Amino acid sequence: MNLGLNYLTNNYYMNQINQQKKAVEQDSSVGFNRILSAKSIGSAAKTEQSLKDMWQTRFPGGYYHVMDAYKIPQNVWERLDFPHEKFFSNEVDESVLNWQPAGAAPELSDSSVQSRLNSVLGKNSIVVPPALEEKLKNNPELADKIMTNIDNLFAWNGYPSLPDGMHSALIVLDENGEVAHYQLVGAGFMGPSDEELRRIEEEQKAKQEKREEYARLMEETAKEKKEKWQESNEKYYQSNLLEKVIRTYEVNFISQERVVCFAKTD
Repeated sequence: MNLGLNYLTNNYYMNQINQQKKAVEQDSSVGFNRILSAKSIGSAAKTEQSLKDMWQTRFPGGYYHVMDAYKIPQNVWERLDFPHEKFFSNEVDESVLNWQPAGAAPELSDSSVQSRLNSVLGKNSIVVPPALEEKLKNNPELADKIMTNIDNLFAWNGYPSLPDGMHSALIVLDENGEVAHYQLVGAGFMGPSDEELRRIEEEQKAKQEKREEYARLMEETAKEKKEKWQESNEKYYQSNLLEKVIRTYEVNFISQERVVCFAKTD
């Protein structure tokens, strides 16, 4: 079974969220923080939980790491050979933060990519920078806000509301609690199997051969039409030339007869 990655532009997604926040603040005298505060009154137990508790309640067995993974360049993060799977373990070697690609990026259908994607199914992980972890100690409302943003991200991507063994989520936060990077893997992003890929390749090859054959036939037809046109023109030219010769001959012959007639009359 082949599984794929889904990457949306983080800046575009977060701009949408920020616009929604501004609209709420402009249309209501109650700000976003006061909304969260009012929500926390109705669910005090929820806001008293840490972000780690919230994450592992949402995803039982989910991994929670504290490190500056948000500093990983986006173009590096998006590569299919980046070792995302290292974040799905109890301990993460910080050398992953300095990972650099070697050579061309592999294709999604590459067996090594597929193997690594399959290895993280059913697992979920969140990475929090140390500066944000410090902020969260004195701001339980911030944890609630972060989980709300993550829920919005999941909804944006069609990610299931409940965890299951066929999906995987990796979320990386920046120092302000915003989503810096993410990786979602699962059934919603399935690609063709190896057999299907071979079948598609064969179909594409057959279509290409048909296109080439059609182009060859069109070229031959055009060549035949050109030859027939040239032949027709040549025949027309020769026919006209012959007709002109005959007319010239007839005119000359008639003129000679008149001269002879005139001569006899004299």
